[in-house]
Amino acid sequence: MEKITSFTINHLLLQPGVYVSRKDPVGNTVVTTFDLRLTSPNEEPVMNTAEVHAIEHLGATFLRNHKEWGARVLYFGPMGCRTGFYLLLSGSWESRDIVPLMIEMWEFIRDFEGEIPGASPKDCGNYLDMNLPMAKYLAKKYLDEVLYHIAGDRLVYPD
Repeated sequence: MEKITSFTINHLLLQPGVYVSRKDPVGNTVVTTFDLRLTSPNEEPVMNTAEVHAIEHLGATFLRNHKEWGARVLYFGPMGCRTGFYLLLSGSWESRDIVPLMIEMWEFIRDFEGEIPGASPKDCGNYLDMNLPMAKYLAKKYLDEVLYHIAGDRLVYPD
């Protein structure tokens, strides 16, 4: 059995960034999968599920309601390894194309106050497992350390 694409990336060299993970033809369009890597794999602690869950709710809500990008959003959710998130967009895109959107989204998460959308027993299967303060901390860290001054090597997977 062949390895899937995401298992062929050298995670020993991978640093936080915004990467195109793959582009898949679907009908007469393309779906671009982005790897939004927040932590350095196998080097620093992974995110806990509570903050990942809060980011998922806030990020998905922000993206699907975005005036320009909302109709293109197919999925936003966490990686199983808890080092980042996947964003699937309809269309053929490059990492640089979504950096402004990512800055906007992570600023939304960093600055969010109030009840997390969908964090109720009626709306979510694990609504108590949310950590907004830590989600805000991680959003600020990603903005400050990666997105605000993103370099070319954080937009393309390492060899």
